[in-house]
Amino acid sequence: MLTDYHLHLRPDDPSASAARHFTAENVERYRAAARARGIDELGVSEHIYRFAQALDVWRHPFWVDNATDDLEGYCRFVREHTDLRLGVEADFIAGREDRMAELLSSYDFDYVVGSVHFLQDRAVDMDQYTVWDRSQSPERIWERYFRTLGEAARSGLFDILAHPDLVKVWGRADRERPHPEGDLRRYYELALDGIVEGRVAIELSTAGLRKRAGELYPAPAFLQMCVEAGAPVALSSDAHTPEDVGADYERALELLERLGVGELCIFEGRWRQLAPIGAT
Repeated sequence: MLTDYHLHLRPDDPSASAARHFTAENVERYRAAARARGIDELGVSEHIYRFAQALDVWRHPFWVDNATDDLEGYCRFVREHTDLRLGVEADFIAGREDRMAELLSSYDFDYVVGSVHFLQDRAVDMDQYTVWDRSQSPERIWERYFRTLGEAARSGLFDILAHPDLVKVWGRADRERPHPEGDLRRYYELALDGIVEGRVAIELSTAGLRKRAGELYPAPAFLQMCVEAGAPVALSSDAHTPEDVGADYERALELLERLGVGELCIFEGRWRQLAPIGAT
């Protein structure tokens, strides 16, 4: 079994409408790419901030600008017109856990992918609303990020923890957003207790290879720490186009083999099982 649970039927561009991308023809393009790469279990997880209902959780300006679609319509399309697993990528917003829980419980998702893009109201992975300014050191930003990641895992809101070291997205060579010096495991440890307590699956994502980071999410050392602590693994590409479905899976599978991971998470109705790794 190979999976790709973290994919988006449209690019991040706000002008990429649901009407154009939530179609049977577009889904078949993703399915065809998955078949070509031996992936049988496919799920869609659109960003929750693209839906008007998310504004009941948070009214950050970025969300307000992007919340143009109907979550009910998205769920109905996936259930009635596709054979995809129904997921959603939901941001962890500290202090809004109850509101997010209420929203997520209103829909029959197969799984919820949790992500940390914001530290309070500042973003780690976009220039707009960036957290990266000269008032905070890289060490402080990484510490805040991984503590927040642990809170997200512990919250119980999510089934999968997406791109768990997203804070590295700008790459090691970026002078404005550099990595801290030394052994980065001291930051990973800040999230580990929450990951264990929350019993959340860790996403191994190939998306980092397509970003300036040029690395899998998470780094091998971080994934090894999670696996040794008993966390199961979910495999995904975070594709925003059909061409990226299952991209670079050979790199991810090589790492899993090296770490002795022989099973992947599969989900239905927010119930997690494990299945042996293997292409169909």
